[in-house]
Amino acid sequence: MKKIMRLLPIMLVLITLTSCSTVKVAADYDKAVNFDNYKTFAFFKSGIDKAEINDIDKRRILRAIETELTAKGYTKSENPDVLVSIFTKSNQRVDIYNNRWGVGAWGWGRFGWGFNNQPAVSTSTQGVLFVDLIDANKKELVWQGQGTGYLSKNMDKKEARINEFVTKIMEKYPPGMEK
Repeated sequence: MKKIMRLLPIMLVLITLTSCSTVKVAADYDKAVNFDNYKTFAFFKSGIDKAEINDIDKRRILRAIETELTAKGYTKSENPDVLVSIFTKSNQRVDIYNNRWGVGAWGWGRFGWGFNNQPAVSTSTQGVLFVDLIDANKKELVWQGQGTGYLSKNMDKKEARINEFVTKIMEKYPPGMEK
């Protein structure tokens, strides 16, 4: 029983870390639009400039979007059918785990030397990426994809995480063609 109690905090951390690897996606679109009419795209610079992320990550996101749209048969154009814009948000999440099962450590506490049963605190950043497709002629939003997930603190894995966000979001486009 003592071994299980000692492993409980480690198991909680592992569950938390593995649950953070997925991206939850949603999409909304104008049902009156025929998406088969769209064949070309361009990036909507004024919309992208408002995204509150660094320029390196913007370029990573735009490259990933371009890769996905090109794979779907779209062509980048100076005279596009749709304009692509992005928007980002992030939230700091704080989790507090109370060690109510007696898992703690001996050490110096408020009342002197004894059993220390302090809560464990972990923080993570949850990011949201919105990909907007705007009809270039009408200047109206026709499709919006949203991906929500935890951001990697590991800089080496950042580009892969961005690609995962974009790939999952773009699986919802065009409407009715989801995998």
